[in-house]
Amino acid sequence: MKKGLAVFLGLAGALAVIALFFGGTYNALVSAEETVKQAWAQVENVYQRRLDLIPNLVETVKGYAAHEQETFIAVTEARSKAAGTLSPGMLNDPQKFAEFQESQTALNSALGRLLVIVEKYPELKANENFLSLQAQLEGTENRIAVERGRFNEAAQGFNTRLRKFPANFIGGLFGFKLKEYFKADAQAAAAPKVTF
Repeated sequence: MKKGLAVFLGLAGALAVIALFFGGTYNALVSAEETVKQAWAQVENVYQRRLDLIPNLVETVKGYAAHEQETFIAVTEARSKAAGTLSPGMLNDPQKFAEFQESQTALNSALGRLLVIVEKYPELKANENFLSLQAQLEGTENRIAVERGRFNEAAQGFNTRLRKFPANFIGGLFGFKLKEYFKADAQAAAAPKVTF
């Protein structure tokens, strides 16, 4: 009887240790994934701020450069597309994540064309409302870069943890997936041409 009880207690103890190990690994993955989600929420927050600034910027420039309609339409369309790609499920869908990045690249390009227009209108560059909006947009672009970096760090931490044994096994059992990283725009690889 004592031998059976000892075997039972030994097995129960071993199962308890295994359960604690699995539970600890699972909880660590959950914590790391929540860190990624929180970092992503900050990325969305600053992108939304940029989306909110764009209509005011466009309206201010329109007052000075009404004949630049094609650029205004391009900025508005790019903004609309970028706003449409923000979705909570994109963290687990590489295709949606890529679409989001593409829409942000298109928006950056359209904003660049808008700011080129500004160079043609010295009185616009002196307008206080425009200067304030431009400063806010520049600050927002800096925040976007910072938050994208923080998101990549959180995603890297999660991905590293998920790829290590035994978390890869436990993560696979519970449906955890690797997170995508922000990557540089394709145009960033080409050095800009400077002519004098």
